[in-house]
Amino acid sequence: MTDTAARAAALDAADPLAAHTAAFVRDPSVVSYLDGNSLGRPLAALEQRFARFIGHDWGTRLIRGWDEGWMRRPYDLGDRLGALVGAAAGQAFVGDSTTVLLYKLVRAAVDAQAASGRTEIVIEDDSFPTDRFIVEGVAAERGLDIRWIEVDRAAGATLEQVRAVVGERTALVLLSHVAYRSGHVADVAGITAAAHDAGALVLWDLCHSAGVIPTELDASGVDLAVGCTYKYLNGGPGSPAFGYVRRDLQTALAQPIQGWMGAADVFSMAPSYEPAPDLRRFASGTPPVLATVALEAMVELLEHVGVDAVREKSVALTDFAEASLEAHVLPLGARLASPPAGPTRGSHLTVTHPAFREVTERLWARGVIPDFRGPDGIRVGLSPLSTTFAEVETGIAAIGEELRAALA
Repeated sequence: MTDTAARAAALDAADPLAAHTAAFVRDPSVVSYLDGNSLGRPLAALEQRFARFIGHDWGTRLIRGWDEGWMRRPYDLGDRLGALVGAAAGQAFVGDSTTVLLYKLVRAAVDAQAASGRTEIVIEDDSFPTDRFIVEGVAAERGLDIRWIEVDRAAGATLEQVRAVVGERTALVLLSHVAYRSGHVADVAGITAAAHDAGALVLWDLCHSAGVIPTELDASGVDLAVGCTYKYLNGGPGSPAFGYVRRDLQTALAQPIQGWMGAADVFSMAPSYEPAPDLRRFASGTPPVLATVALEAMVELLEHVGVDAVREKSVALTDFAEASLEAHVLPLGARLASPPAGPTRGSHLTVTHPAFREVTERLWARGVIPDFRGPDGIRVGLSPLSTTFAEVETGIAAIGEELRAALA
């Protein structure tokens, strides 16, 4: 047994959250799943939950289900998700995809700032493509300019960089809480305050932090946020995103996709649109009720365990993963492209090497599943409640073996 394998065994034996790994579906052909930051494993209890929902909630109640709870589901579940990211009730909702919610809130924010002559959107040049594409599209629609923050690909946007670019023309700052490539954790409170000092609104992308990093949206004064639910929230492929709109902004913003679910009286069938006087105005179409069944199950587990405990294991997992990379991968010419251990590192690491595209294909064939991100990065994504230390060691040792074979 190698030193890192022995350490993994000891860490698993001492892990207070170890029992929860058995709550997830585990296919024996997958010997190491290192992509929980992209798509979380399903909970094993979902088969029973879906059967109950289909057989009873949908099957027996039929359309009556809307009056009996489905209409409120995006907001009731939103309140529970909101509590996980530091938001009081009445400010978070579930519905639409990440892309659609980003579009709604970006458009709403810049339109609200137009009267004050603010014509710029600030965003990182290495934001996830969806974020950048949405900003480019909205800027073209509304005649706005984009201020790109040039970030270190092994880190992310800093408070100093934001202070240097915001000003009297800044309408909106859109940044990621955790950088999708490097895992860098941004200073939410500091950056939000700096943007507010310049008179700008701030929209945070929580896709790589929701459910794994404690977040205090209310305490940090955040204006807007969007997060996906299929990563650390294990809602399943394509599960709906969630949005956050600070309470005092809700009636000040007009979202651009005016659907019947956002109307003041949904069933009035009114001749013209009148927005709801609260968070409901940010809804558009019929909520994806069935798609929230898996999400609700994971929210229950996170409420039981607590995000602080999840974060504690996340730190332990990334620290161990770094040690395992140093033992098996970095000596072969690979480079760690993530922040050092500490509060600015999220729950995934990126390691780079020109051979990693080929290596990833070979890893998948042997049941080791990391995430490749072009041009040359493997992301080691560590979802704390479903990942063991031994699994991390097995996977990273395999990366080293396949890299060595590719270089031979």
